[in-house]
Amino acid sequence: MIESMPIVLLGGTVAMELAPRLEASGYATQPLLPLERPDKTQDPPPAAVILSSGLEGHIPSLRSRWGSLPILLGSHQDDVEGRCRALGSGADDLWLCSAGPSDLLTRLRLHLQLKPSISETSQPIVVGDLEVYPLNHSVQRAGQPISLTSREFELLLLLLRLSPQVVSREVILKDIWPDERSTTSNVIEVYVRYLRRKLEAGGQSRLIHTVRGQGYTLREER
Repeated sequence: MIESMPIVLLGGTVAMELAPRLEASGYATQPLLPLERPDKTQDPPPAAVILSSGLEGHIPSLRSRWGSLPILLGSHQDDVEGRCRALGSGADDLWLCSAGPSDLLTRLRLHLQLKPSISETSQPIVVGDLEVYPLNHSVQRAGQPISLTSREFELLLLLLRLSPQVVSREVILKDIWPDERSTTSNVIEVYVRYLRRKLEAGGQSRLIHTVRGQGYTLREER
């Protein structure tokens, strides 16, 4: 198996139709009924969660249950509107329903490649009142937990590791979105905005700063 942890499928018949193709590609799968009550004590978490279109309302409870693992939401349109709807719901990415398992498998492999290696330290990376634990994707600020998607977490971790260095758009795209590095997508600005909103939700000071014409830096301003 490619992953020892299963890929959770949520969406009834539509999701279960994906199971044979995923299993043929080396993934273990596990169904999750839409009305199944989240169990926060469940361990270990799955490798990823795949949702059928229209089930974005389940994402908050999935985040509460498992944290920042990859969540892929089905969509009938692969355009700016469709992407905004998927990312705005808290999903890490969308998979195009009309393209079937082939599109899903490509996106799934990419997101699983972003997972931290087992050799990551269990010690937190600390900047001011922000604490990030790379090994378990745990984030908190001023003692309050912050729920991030896997892409949000990877972007935050990149900025933290290079802090206080200014990180260019090119470096961010190459590290976090290698499949989009030749595009003019505003995906970086979108995710920086998401991160700022979550990191500053309690009225805390800004940590991620824009350096015009150069990129972004994460630092505590004295």
